[in-house]
Amino acid sequence: MIEVVIAGAGPNGLMLACELALAGVRPVVLERFTEPHDAQRANGLVGQVVRMLDRRGLYERLTEPGTAPEPAPRFTFGAFPIHLSDLPDNPLYTLLVPQRRIESMLAERAAELGVDIRRGHEVVGLTQGEKSVTVELREQDPIEAEFVVGADGGRSVVRKLAGIAFPGVTTDDSVSRTGHVSVDPDAIGADGGLTVPGFGVIPPFQHLRTEHGLISWAPFPGRDPGLSTVEWGQPAEGEASLDELRASARRVLGTDIALSPPTGPGPHLMRRLFGGNTRIAERYRAGRVLLLGDAAHVHSAIGGPGLNLGLQDAVNLGWKLAAEVRGHAAEGLLDTYESERHPAARRVAMHTQAQSLLTRPGGDVTALRELFGELLGQPTTRQHIAGLLSGADITYAMGPATGPLVGHWAPDLPGLRDLTRTARPLLLDPTGTLDPGPWSPHVDTATVPGLDTALLLRPDCYVAWQGTTDDGLHEALATWFRAA
Repeated sequence: MIEVVIAGAGPNGLMLACELALAGVRPVVLERFTEPHDAQRANGLVGQVVRMLDRRGLYERLTEPGTAPEPAPRFTFGAFPIHLSDLPDNPLYTLLVPQRRIESMLAERAAELGVDIRRGHEVVGLTQGEKSVTVELREQDPIEAEFVVGADGGRSVVRKLAGIAFPGVTTDDSVSRTGHVSVDPDAIGADGGLTVPGFGVIPPFQHLRTEHGLISWAPFPGRDPGLSTVEWGQPAEGEASLDELRASARRVLGTDIALSPPTGPGPHLMRRLFGGNTRIAERYRAGRVLLLGDAAHVHSAIGGPGLNLGLQDAVNLGWKLAAEVRGHAAEGLLDTYESERHPAARRVAMHTQAQSLLTRPGGDVTALRELFGELLGQPTTRQHIAGLLSGADITYAMGPATGPLVGHWAPDLPGLRDLTRTARPLLLDPTGTLDPGPWSPHVDTATVPGLDTALLLRPDCYVAWQGTTDDGLHEALATWFRAA
């Protein structure tokens, strides 16, 4: 019998597969498509997941060997430019990498770890038993697994088969258009901004709101640039086209942009989307079936939070599910996946809905933006927004353990990125005197210079305990890990 079946070979499913494999579980990933997607979707990573990938040794696979993440000096929120370089602690990191490259990297890493990825395998049925789940496949024999994880997107078949409701709201009054284009190189400034005669400069990689809609300009390095618009109350029909995108940009800006077809290698994007959904699964688990990523939550793409949320779901779930499968999970451990990650999804839904409201046309929104703009002049407000967008403001309840770092993601420390690549629990002991006792087989211990307190890190890099003596250490270990 297979230990874990993951439905969906997108970034979230592949990340979970890697996390499970690091913990000694060999999952099988089922993907209904026979080949990886080549359509352009997400354009990069935003938030804490950038540093999380670095702590797994995966960041340099997407950049250059030896490089490390750096915080972004600026970002955008609700079509407001947010300056971050003056913050005392800037947690917002970004990485411009196409989603298909992220998928390719994670698939390569999963294969290195022995993960079985089966393409052309479509899940059509689930039957749960007391100790297993039978997965029915289209035109193939059924397979049996101890657990099934649905990482199969917002229209998740697994979620529907498990009978998990997907409440939320749907809007249908907006039209977004996105396409790859080319423009006169002389119109692009040194900072990447696009100069439009009769309007001014559209800054790169941020939303610009006018009284008629929203526009964004994305001059991707080494790729055709992208242009996007959002309008309200504008009907559209037929196939999306460059002429339609050009006309939309004219309505939003009040003047023409000289757009030409993309000239670089494909695949090229030209799409139109109506409205949007904000939905969160009623529960993340039904017996031996769990949900991950977009199968558990969908929301506006504004600000690019999707992969940050979904990949961190995977890192949270991986070690817990592996412990359950291997028989050394503390009581109730697997249930903490939902109790910890459901609130994180609610925060993303909240801030993406708020941002979408701030971008709408109309005088009442303009007044709200005037007030919000004043608030953004305060460093404390920008610090709060940076934590919200990055997910760095997420804290978890850690039982009786106390301390200023408990429940928070571990701060960057010398050598930590090398110590966390194995995805094992980690006791950072500056004195070298602490004893994990019967938990020793499950916990790595390391001495990190410069620490004035010992830290116990869960595999997802959240601090489960801190102290200067072993007082409370074993209690914290018992909360999260079963003794050998």
